[in-house]
Amino acid sequence: MDTQAQHSERDRSPDPDAGSGERSRFSRIRDRVVSVLSWRRVLTGVFLAAVVLLLFSSYVVQPFLIPSRSMEPTLKVGDRVLVNKLAYRFGAEPERGDVVVFDGTGSFVREDLDADLLTGLVRGAASSLGLTEPADTDFVKRVVGVGGDRVVCCDARGRLAVDDVTVDEPYLYPGDTASRVPFDIVVPAGTLWMMGDHRSRSSDSRDHLGSPGGGMVPVERVTGRVDWLGWPPARTGSLEGTGAFDGVRAPGAAHG
Repeated sequence: MDTQAQHSERDRSPDPDAGSGERSRFSRIRDRVVSVLSWRRVLTGVFLAAVVLLLFSSYVVQPFLIPSRSMEPTLKVGDRVLVNKLAYRFGAEPERGDVVVFDGTGSFVREDLDADLLTGLVRGAASSLGLTEPADTDFVKRVVGVGGDRVVCCDARGRLAVDDVTVDEPYLYPGDTASRVPFDIVVPAGTLWMMGDHRSRSSDSRDHLGSPGGGMVPVERVTGRVDWLGWPPARTGSLEGTGAFDGVRAPGAAHG
């Protein structure tokens, strides 16, 4: 018997270690593919969640980070509020006493024709999710006068009057009067007279009396009404309304 031939036959038999190596390489490749697919699913899920949040923020409820002390004590620096964007979508309009977020372009700040569009979009998306401070053109104030109102300040006790009705404002910052700057204005139709609750620290309609528009904010510039406090946890809940203007005539009603 040819022993050399037998050895040759044995040499051509499958190598168990070689097969094991092939399987190992296949397993590693499979694991990499599964890992890549898993990460793609995760990233796709994160992207879709962000899109849903942006759409929800754009049309329903938008988080808004309070950047200044102008609305103390009602709202404090660092508070995150939820702005109801449906509040004025179906025919309703802002009312006296409402706390609203609005775009002050053209009323509180000038039009910036040189603004970086891409930077504005990125910042706008981040602020819409409540992740960064709002854009310099976004403000939160209280509606004090609506179209047709005559707003006058101040009487001997430092109070303002709306349509000849003196208004006590319980939400004012302790020690503040209604205004240190006297004024007597009539609010044009379709606009709003805005003031902060911390009157001595608020830059509002009073500061723009001499500007185009006289400090009035067009109703269509209102983003929505602040209805809820979302942060911090100790103050979470709905924002309380005010009855300060209950004695003032309804907007558009004839004078007696």
